[in-house]
Amino acid sequence: MADINILTEADLRAAVPLDLDAIECVEQGFAALATGEVVMPPILSLEVAKYNGEVDVKTAYVPGIDSFAIKISPGFFDNPKLGLPSTSGLMVLFSSKTGMVEALLLDNGYLTDVRTAAAGAVAARHLARQDASTACILGAGTQARLQLKALSLVRPISRATIWARDLEKAEKSARRIEDELGISMTAMADPAEAVFKADVVITTTPSRSPVLKADWLRPGQHVTAMGSDQHNKNELAPDCLALADVYVPDRLSQTRELGELRSAIEAGLFQADVEFAELGDLVAGKSVGRKNDSDITIADLTGTGVQDTAIATYARMRAAAQDAGTIFRN
Repeated sequence: MADINILTEADLRAAVPLDLDAIECVEQGFAALATGEVVMPPILSLEVAKYNGEVDVKTAYVPGIDSFAIKISPGFFDNPKLGLPSTSGLMVLFSSKTGMVEALLLDNGYLTDVRTAAAGAVAARHLARQDASTACILGAGTQARLQLKALSLVRPISRATIWARDLEKAEKSARRIEDELGISMTAMADPAEAVFKADVVITTTPSRSPVLKADWLRPGQHVTAMGSDQHNKNELAPDCLALADVYVPDRLSQTRELGELRSAIEAGLFQADVEFAELGDLVAGKSVGRKNDSDITIADLTGTGVQDTAIATYARMRAAAQDAGTIFRN
């Protein structure tokens, strides 16, 4: 039997910072998705409504990568009241040739956080204006900080606003981000005003009702929506998508069922079989995103298994270079 490398959250945090290399890793995953050769089944999603929780299972086989990941990702959104993080989880790496377990990545959701933020940066790289310097974050959790950090790696962000239903939480997050990233941060009580000041708007909430309205948007803005990854979630008012000059899903089949597109279809703004180029098509040069500086662009990110296989195999490689982990001889 093959040895299994067990990597802890501490091992993985040391091996995989959120940097340009991580963004490149995820970007190449999207490019692979555009080839049509990736095998990526639908997300297995379990709702635990009694405890405001959900569990998603994602995976993908990518030709040319010797391993594939299966990720189990719980999100229990009342956990902060118990002094626990909202997200946790793990990834398991298997050999693409034999199916044998190669590594157990006990990341507690860290790699998901990194690859999700990296996907936001990929979307901004291909859709936001080159000169975008201001951002607005809706939500004040972990992804608020990480999405802004990733965005600042691909665009010259110098100022940002942040809004959350809990203004005190937004103010606390603003101070932390300002200290960490050196970006001038302002917590705002009015989300419309926060959005108006931004070149790039990122929604990072588990909201079941819109936190962004179409009449708040202005020409030239880019929106990345990354919170709607369940059938009952919705961050963007449906007419935001109708207003957009360019709408780009990470995976069209998923956004029809889980993302912001689902809500727009249910509102009668699009046909159920509507076609859009995916983010991977932009990365691979098969399609064009923003055409001019006045376009309003929207990226609808529901999270893909290919991102998980990409970041997990990358993490295993980085950890091996640091001789990290504990070998379990099965």
